[in-house]
Amino acid sequence: MVGEARDPEGDTGPLDGLTVIDASRVLVGPFCTMQLGDLGAEVIKIERPNEGDQTRTWRPPAFGEGEGAQSAYYASVNRNKRSVELNLASEAGQAVFRDLAGEADVLVENFRVGKMAEWDLDYPDLVEENPGLIYCGISGYGEWGPDRDEPAYDIVMQARGGFMSFTGVEGGPPVRIGVALADIGAGMYATQAILAALLERELGDGTGQKIDVSLLDGQAAWTSYMAANYFASGEPPGRMGSKHPNIAPYQAFETRDGDIVVGCSSDRFWPPLCEALDRPDLLADERFETNEGRVRNRDALDDALAAEFAERPTDESLAALGEHGVPASPVRDVAEVFDDPQLAARDMVAEFDHPTAGQMRVPGSPMHFSRTPTTVRQHPPSLGEHTEAVLREYGYGDGDLDELRSRGAIPE
Repeated sequence: MVGEARDPEGDTGPLDGLTVIDASRVLVGPFCTMQLGDLGAEVIKIERPNEGDQTRTWRPPAFGEGEGAQSAYYASVNRNKRSVELNLASEAGQAVFRDLAGEADVLVENFRVGKMAEWDLDYPDLVEENPGLIYCGISGYGEWGPDRDEPAYDIVMQARGGFMSFTGVEGGPPVRIGVALADIGAGMYATQAILAALLERELGDGTGQKIDVSLLDGQAAWTSYMAANYFASGEPPGRMGSKHPNIAPYQAFETRDGDIVVGCSSDRFWPPLCEALDRPDLLADERFETNEGRVRNRDALDDALAAEFAERPTDESLAALGEHGVPASPVRDVAEVFDDPQLAARDMVAEFDHPTAGQMRVPGSPMHFSRTPTTVRQHPPSLGEHTEAVLREYGYGDGDLDELRSRGAIPE
């Protein structure tokens, strides 16, 4: 609730006491609101009656079986939320939404630009009743600009935002990064912006504001040093596989029985790398003495190192590199990642029981606090699991609920 005091004895995270209305779906918005939920906020997920978030149907794989099974994709970004089925296309549903938003701290939505305004649920429609509201709209291209009305999908954003131009092997076809990077990136920017707006509200006069985040903006920002390289040289970066445009060697090499990456990120790692490989000739080669030289003579360097690693098993190379303090790692699959004792020590696997799907495991929160830790308090909700409970908390009685059902605002 807006302005509600935090209970220092009952904190579940730094955002304990805040309420978030999550009117988003698929990935970018739910990823943002899941982070807010992990941080302790109460998140109320608004879903279309009888259908819900599209990702509920994105299976297999799923946790559980039969009608009670839950999509793994949906489960990955919807913990710590309560689900309310609400028809926002109906006048009665819109009125309920205004009641919920009238007492919320944060609202997140990722409908197409202009849809919330059509329903009279945009920021100007809500702020008079709730001046402290932080309203975050997330879309493909943002709320202004010539392409604001264009549809957006992650693969389109990765292509249009430049990432596919420098992802993949040299001379090969463009490759999409294996996760929905545009959605995840925009979701992180949205979370950042919301937290900043909450702080500004707290330090200021209590007034909220509207936040506009776009997937394309996020991709452009994430090009980071690739963009700076272009601005400095006038040459757009191309595909280099796992190689780095400014550092060498900083890439993957094929071994006798797998793959290994080596991160020689500064000149101080070059001598120990040569020692680990027992190649004093490479260390004595003036072409490779500095990082600039290694970058300029990358082809010769790559040939020499590739031949060396190809003769050795992965474990042998890792042992030698580790003994000499050279950053390196095998290329692991996801099963190996989440069998890592380091991640186990960091509680990076979240486990919870679902009432119909059984036990679920998903990646945990990477945010660790000394005093107000992140928590997993709520399983990813079944569709409409909390509709009546939430509405009763907002003052709706039996007669009100029956009226909402008759008017198509909530399911029968």
